[in-house]
Amino acid sequence: MNIAILACKNIKDDCSIGCHHCLLAFDKREGDFVLYEGKDARIMAIFHCGGCPGSCVVARLMNLKAWMARTGENIDALHIGTCLLENCPYKDSIIEKVKANSGVEVVEGSHSYRPDKIFAC
Repeated sequence: MNIAILACKNIKDDCSIGCHHCLLAFDKREGDFVLYEGKDARIMAIFHCGGCPGSCVVARLMNLKAWMARTGENIDALHIGTCLLENCPYKDSIIEKVKANSGVEVVEGSHSYRPDKIFAC
């Protein structure tokens, strides 16, 4: 099973160190990646929405499909990254577009590693 993760452009490019939390949660099958416990699954792509307001997310899906076609690969499930779910004011319209156009299972979420209180011990 091939997985892609859709992330927030602002967070992915500026704050997330290689989308570490998504990769870690997938590797440990934690958070929303528990769905793949005991299954042969791999992350094939982590890509972003294209930037606010997410108006080119469908074009980015098409680009990903075209790029993967060169190697005979495809996506079976698409996760909406925690960064996009928790921070994006356009998330509802982005998710609606992705669900309407991707043709694969869309899972809303990735990891759950955000602390409740940043400076609390």
